[in-house]
Amino acid sequence: MAEILFVVSGASYWTLKNGHRHPTGYWAEEFVAPYNEFTGAGHNVTVATPNAVVPVVDTMSLRPSMTGSEENSVRQEADIEKAEVLRHPISIKDVDLESFDAVYYPGGHGPMEDLATDADSGLLLRRALASGKPLGIVCHAPAAILATRDENGETPFANYRVAGFTNDEEEGVGFASKAKWLLEDELRALPTSYSRGPIWEPYTVTDRNLYTGQNPASSGPLAKEMLKAI
Repeated sequence: MAEILFVVSGASYWTLKNGHRHPTGYWAEEFVAPYNEFTGAGHNVTVATPNAVVPVVDTMSLRPSMTGSEENSVRQEADIEKAEVLRHPISIKDVDLESFDAVYYPGGHGPMEDLATDADSGLLLRRALASGKPLGIVCHAPAAILATRDENGETPFANYRVAGFTNDEEEGVGFASKAKWLLEDELRALPTSYSRGPIWEPYTVTDRNLYTGQNPASSGPLAKEMLKAI
């Protein structure tokens, strides 16, 4: 039995470039699919957020148009309700990495608001990468990698092969022109060796102990890949 740390955004809104606070949070599928994979394999999950804030789900992620069907929406919502760990997060700054066998970051627009600049998360990511333990980061959550840059702008993630939410997908959900910055642009500028697949289709990249995925559909396959190393 392994101990898996889920680092989840604590943001309930995403500030757009015009100052509007768009309601957001974590993306349902990106929590539910890996949570079910890990717990279904007999592993324990602990949730960590900035300052131990109880995370909120992005309600848009539970719409049937996003989940694929009314049945999927009901099932994901029920899985979130049953996941008691979501109601009792620990603070990222209190995480003892030695207590965990793997680390996973789900996305949603929330990480664009808080984890992209969260120093505690940045330090945890640097340590997790250096530890050799499986480190999974999916969809918008690679925004958290931006917080690993030091005062010279350098990051240990430089030149790693990564995937993340594409500019085309951001355009597809209507936010490309509204966002302060786009994740694909920032990842390419780090620089990472960014790659992508067709929009909305599962696409994962593994480079050493780093596992990244492009979009919500990638979260389940990403967890399956991580399980092979746990």
